[in-house]
Amino acid sequence: MMLNSKSIGNKIATARKKINLSQAGLAQQVSISPQAVGKWERGESIPDISTLNRLAEILKVDLNYFSDSFQVNEIETTNYETFNKQAVEVPIQKSGKNFDWNWDMSQGNWVDADFSGLKNLKEKFSSSNMKNCKFMNSDLSGLILGKNNMEFCDFSGSDIRDSKIQSSNLLNNQFNKCSFIDAELFKSNIEKCDFSEADFSGTAILESNFESNAVNDVVWKFTKFLKANISNIIFTGTFEDCHFEHCSFYGVKFENATILNTFFKYNERFKKVQFVNCKVDSITYAFLKNNQANLTGITIIS
Repeated sequence: MMLNSKSIGNKIATARKKINLSQAGLAQQVSISPQAVGKWERGESIPDISTLNRLAEILKVDLNYFSDSFQVNEIETTNYETFNKQAVEVPIQKSGKNFDWNWDMSQGNWVDADFSGLKNLKEKFSSSNMKNCKFMNSDLSGLILGKNNMEFCDFSGSDIRDSKIQSSNLLNNQFNKCSFIDAELFKSNIEKCDFSEADFSGTAILESNFESNAVNDVVWKFTKFLKANISNIIFTGTFEDCHFEHCSFYGVKFENATILNTFFKYNERFKKVQFVNCKVDSITYAFLKNNQANLTGITIIS
């Protein structure tokens, strides 16, 4: 199934009018402002999934009514007892735990939507524009994003392991405490995002722009940067079995970092990288020296 904000807005308005309910009356039952209902109906914003569930109850429609595959002229009023007995594709768990997501949200425009707690997204958000959306504490493992534009979204605390993000723009997003274990970011622009306390174990950042991101207390283990543009980044913490090859470095600093068994090769502008109070093992030191790094600020540990 597919959803988009304009389609949902039209369907809310149609169902509301069918039961002779005003915007103000609907707003009162959902405990929001009439202006918010107006934004829904104009396609300027979209209700989160729990609110869609509540709207289906109030408007006496099946939850599937909000899908693009359900035509407006198919609407039939029904009582909520009947609705509850029907097979609904998006089970809602009001306990706050993650719930499965079976609607295809691809090629949509999403603004101010709350998708927190989702799981099983897989390929259901590709080719979408998302702004100010929430995905906090979601199970997004195995997520596949292609040609997405995501700005000012909050993924804090989410599991994004084994995901593939390709040809996408990630700008000003929050990824605090996210797991990117074994994820792949390919040919993407990743800029001004906050990855504090994220886990990048086994992550591959390939042919991507990685610029002006916050990477405080990140786990770097078996992480690979290949043909990446790395700009305006301060790397700290421990790097273990990592890989930097054919990368370009602009305004990059390694500060108070411990770098172990890490491979540096064929990188551009590497002489400009600053190392401040860093500790490396002998093999990493050899790679750095061979890559013509400025070894000032580096101490070899046994």
